[in-house]
Amino acid sequence: MKKTVLQNYAKLIVRKGINVQKGQEVRVRACLDQPEFVKTVVDECYKAGAGKVCVEWEYQPIDKSHYKYRSEKTLTHVENWEVEKYKHYVEARPAYVFLESDDPDGLKGVNQQKVAKAQQARYKIFKPYRDMLDNHYQWCIAAVSGKAWAKKVFPGIRASLAEEKLWQAILKTSRADGADPIEAWNIHNADIKSRCDYLNSLNIKELRYKSSNGTDFRVGLIEGANFLGGKEKTLEGVEYNPNIPSEEVFTSPMKGNADGVVVATRPLSYRGELIENFSITFENGKVIKVSAEKNEALLESMIKMDENACMLGECALVPFDSPIRNSGITFFNTLFDENACCHLALGRGFNECLKGYENMTFDECKEKGINDSLIHVDFMIGSEDLDIDAVTRDGKTVAIFRHGNWAF
Repeated sequence: MKKTVLQNYAKLIVRKGINVQKGQEVRVRACLDQPEFVKTVVDECYKAGAGKVCVEWEYQPIDKSHYKYRSEKTLTHVENWEVEKYKHYVEARPAYVFLESDDPDGLKGVNQQKVAKAQQARYKIFKPYRDMLDNHYQWCIAAVSGKAWAKKVFPGIRASLAEEKLWQAILKTSRADGADPIEAWNIHNADIKSRCDYLNSLNIKELRYKSSNGTDFRVGLIEGANFLGGKEKTLEGVEYNPNIPSEEVFTSPMKGNADGVVVATRPLSYRGELIENFSITFENGKVIKVSAEKNEALLESMIKMDENACMLGECALVPFDSPIRNSGITFFNTLFDENACCHLALGRGFNECLKGYENMTFDECKEKGINDSLIHVDFMIGSEDLDIDAVTRDGKTVAIFRHGNWAF
């Protein structure tokens, strides 16, 4: 991959993704797959004015060893220095770059019950600090090519070629392979904003989904909630793009107001394992049944992570005619696959979807209907023949999607 192209990608992540501010601290979380690119990101952060950049390295095989050999007691224990680190984040409000490259099935074989209990225990301790940080800092999730991931996406070819092909796919679908990725994102953000503005003008009460694969579903929306997408803004007014790539327009639905069946159209990588060919049934807003050809038990575990994990936190609209879907590639990575077609998310919702959320407490946001949970897991339900209708609060029915794509 050309050095200049990767440098432009790094600049996009720094300038448009986190939009680092002068003197701001930056944390970069990355795996060991592309250290040279991570260095390029670090350099771009400093060029953009960052005061300090720290890299947190991760290695999935070591994580797997931790889950295999550590006791449940050790996995759930939180050290004092870990709490102090979160206190520092609350005070410093660093921008965060997450560079994904893990094998989507790389934790296959671990004791998922042990993993779940560790996540549940640690979440209770860190949640107050995460709540204090919410909407007060910029973050961006992007991807780099990883060898094991590339072999999963492009099986049957040598590893080096697969890695190069994955790089090409990442850059193309992230709108980062052209001469000026930042300007490409300016245009893209403007288009997403126009979609949001139209949807927000409708004053939608509920969305109804229908597809020939068995999806037959309705979900209620919160009165006074907005559709968002593309760039976001911190409470301090700093704009940033949290996901590169991103094709979605999304909102948080009314907690406990959903009925029907949704059929997944792409595999889901959850806790380092793939869940495939699954469906989820809702009644009175809660999941009452799941079915999966692969890893059904893991899916059941996911919706039992806490009392609200079985309810929705997001409805996202993505046209079937999207760069990621048109690539013909299944990435086995939610950052990409969720932007190939419409998706839903179980678990935590987004306070920022509420009008006036900046003047509300977290409890007030929950009272309005925002779901709160340990998890936020996106799964894809979009298909070539998916139709979505909106029912407005004055009783009108408006076509939103026809044959998998925007109807307006």
